[in-house]
Amino acid sequence: MKAGQIGFSQRIRLDWLEYTAGLARAGTPRSEVVAALGKRLRDKLSIGNDPKRGTRNKAITILTRVWLPTPGETPALREEGLALLQRLSESDRMLVHWCMCMAVYPFFGAVAEATGRLLRLQGVAGAAQVQRRLREQAGERETVARAVRRILRSFIDWGVLREAGEKGIYRNAARRTVDDEGLAVWTVRAMLAATGGGPRSTHALLRGPRLFPFEIALPSIRLLETGRDFEIVRQGFDHEALVALAGKRSDRTGQ
Repeated sequence: MKAGQIGFSQRIRLDWLEYTAGLARAGTPRSEVVAALGKRLRDKLSIGNDPKRGTRNKAITILTRVWLPTPGETPALREEGLALLQRLSESDRMLVHWCMCMAVYPFFGAVAEATGRLLRLQGVAGAAQVQRRLREQAGERETVARAVRRILRSFIDWGVLREAGEKGIYRNAARRTVDDEGLAVWTVRAMLAATGGGPRSTHALLRGPRLFPFEIALPSIRLLETGRDFEIVRQGFDHEALVALAGKRSDRTGQ
């Protein structure tokens, strides 16, 4: 994540992402999606004094960037994600939205990672602690702290965090078990896209702190070998095979 880059700066509800994905799946033109979202969010978010900078417009920008095609981006991950949403249960669909938010907005992934690390370390995550970690990465600005607060509130809205009784202190909600093989493979691809694409172990990708709300069954390396988007990096019989996005195997290895 580049210093100063935030992008995901609003509290976003899961049902808004579901609605946007549904419009995208139906092939709705961008202008009509924006108009439909404006109507849906009319009573949820204000536009403020400057409509171009209002919270509603910012939320619409986030929603459309996550689920509508963007010039210059590889569409495969998004298209496969939309196809998955058609057949998955509500609980599993959350993982698709979570991963797409990380793939499009590195700041979202950084907040998820900081939160997940704190939960593993001490059982709770404090908003102030997460803000401090993100300020170290994105700069000492109030906009960083504000964006972190809104993403944490989104986590609560999504049901992956719960308040621990003290203001600004959160606990992990019940983790969601994911055993759908196709979804697990897509999640590996999404996590690689969100982290640069270089070689990583499937354990590091799917059991890392960024995916703290989920317990995902690890797909076999043999299954990943059949995917045209992956390259398998083998380091000898005594080491776990690593997976990378095609063309990214020379990147720095992450265990």
